[in-house]
Amino acid sequence: MNKIFLAIALAVFGNVAWADVAEDVVRVRSSWEKIKYRMPEKEQEAAFEQLAKESASIKGANPKHAPAAIWHGIVEASYAGAKGGLGALGLAKNAKKSFEDALAIDPKALDGSAYTSLGSLYYQVPGWPIGFGDDKMALEMLNKGLALNPNGIDPNYFYGDFLFRNGDLNGAENALKKALAAAPRDGRALADEGRRKEINELLSKVAKKRK
Repeated sequence: MNKIFLAIALAVFGNVAWADVAEDVVRVRSSWEKIKYRMPEKEQEAAFEQLAKESASIKGANPKHAPAAIWHGIVEASYAGAKGGLGALGLAKNAKKSFEDALAIDPKALDGSAYTSLGSLYYQVPGWPIGFGDDKMALEMLNKGLALNPNGIDPNYFYGDFLFRNGDLNGAENALKKALAAAPRDGRALADEGRRKEINELLSKVAKKRK
């Protein structure tokens, strides 16, 4: 009987613990959205640096929680983008490791966001001998992300951005229009608004390239 009560207690405690982590991840996500889409660019580097410390702490305390790893990777990647230059490469490597950690735990977490985010790193980071950038790996990761979330705004946006950078204007336009048609995400109004603005800006670049 005591063993049964112990098992129940452990199960309840485990559920509460995961719920607490989920709340922490949502808080990181919300902070990221405000920094990314509401804060002036000149202030973003310092803000992402501070948020990266918070997300690293959450990931470190919950090494088996894939969403925590994914969001730490996203914050690190954003910090790298805000920092720029060669000093950002170390941050990009940290982000890559975090996405790989998430994939080792649960590749399907957050609709395959680790694949999409890792793919975006592979095509945006310089290639050898400076960095780990690799268009072949980028395409592989992006396609895996699309396989898990074919109608999502983010996987289609990054796929479209990748195609645009590689000169496939028709493919880019199709992917970006599909991204625009994505259904709104629960609790992600700010992120959806910001991403749609980025999509429309990229569509304008596609149209300009055609002239």
